[in-house]
Amino acid sequence: MGQSQLTSAADAFAAIALAAIAADGELSAVEARALRQQLEFRQPFRRFSDQQMGELLDRVLAQYRGSSCDVLVKQATSLLSTEQRETALAVAAHLIHADHIETQAELSFLAQLQETFGLDAMRSASILEVISLLHRDSLAS
Repeated sequence: MGQSQLTSAADAFAAIALAAIAADGELSAVEARALRQQLEFRQPFRRFSDQQMGELLDRVLAQYRGSSCDVLVKQATSLLSTEQRETALAVAAHLIHADHIETQAELSFLAQLQETFGLDAMRSASILEVISLLHRDSLAS
């Protein structure tokens, strides 16, 4: 059974987010909740019913399982504008930090994502630095 292709920027954006939370080989409840929250407040996802959101995530998950992460990211990249890629990188970094554990696999995913997206290196570094700062628990003793 062949897997459907990503067909829109919305599919592509959701695919990048899903790939980010799956980068370490685990889909934690915290990461899944963060994924849904990140999508639900953005257009066009905020117009989706629970059923439509579930169908989107099921479709993207099937695509993820049916191909390699690299193939999925490359396919998604071709559907996203530069601005959308910047936002997708920020969301991916945010989601990777969601469980407060950054694995080598997750950090490698972000590095590969930057390369595949073809974004300016300084811009990408700034995006990742800001997301890291947002997740830093600077009041912890």
